Amino acid sequence: MANKKNKTVRGAAVHQRSIPWMLISAVTVVVVFAAVIFGYAYSRWSAQESVRQAQAEAEKVTAPFRPSPQNPDPSKTIPGVTIVNYPGQMHVRPDQRVAYDHTPPFGGPHDGIWADCTGVVYPEPVRTENMVHSLEHGAVWIAYNPERVDEAGLERLKARVEGKPYTMMSPYPGLDTPISLQSWGHQLKVDTADDPRIDQFITALRLNNNGVYPEIGGSCQAFPGAFNTNDPPKFDPTPPGPGAVTMDGRGATPATGQMGQ
Repeated sequence: MANKKNKTVRGAAVHQRSIPWMLISAVTVVVVFAAVIFGYAYSRWSAQESVRQAQAEAEKVTAPFRPSPQNPDPSKTIPGVTIVNYPGQMHVRPDQRVAYDHTPPFGGPHDGIWADCTGVVYPEPVRTENMVHSLEHGAVWIAYNPERVDEAGLERLKARVEGKPYTMMSPYPGLDTPISLQSWGHQLKVDTADDPRIDQFITALRLNNNGVYPEIGGSCQAFPGAFNTNDPPKFDPTPPGPGAVTMDGRGATPATGQMGQ
């Protein structure tokens, strides 16, 4: 009986040792790895599909706002857009300020050097007089109050600017609304980055060559040696003072040479 019992125990031990644990482990690793790859691929596909759907929706929403000779300024039909007829090519020196009539400004006297507007997202506020010059070249400037736009909103705004010619974006401390869009002679203030009027405004006015801005063909590349995109002139939040150039151009320097274009 003892021998029979020992044989039974040894048989059970042999049976236990014969379970292919290595194979099971390998299969488990493969299954887990496949699940991870599938999950990653699905998440990428979902994200791309969401972007495609958002782009398709934006195209649908903005289609009526594409400018044409028959409809040179579609922004006139966008609710909330302020339009002012500003003369162009009134320049100030780098040490001068302008007493602008709107905040942020969207026309009037400006620095002789334009801000880089080649799809740049400036992390810090930039001198207003340089930004206004870029509007004269057909750019759209998205300004935002850094205390009133969250990270998700910032990402939505950046997606409209980064790498897109004739656009730029920067924080604007003290802005009375969360977001403000500017093109030459046009402004739209909105409360959220999801507002469809943002895309409508950009579609209607960015590089609108139907006489909407003064300097058709003006460059958005930073002027060599004059404007450093990585270290631009700083924004001055203080009032411009009694010596500032007025909106009618008193004290401004006439536009001359390439920098005046």
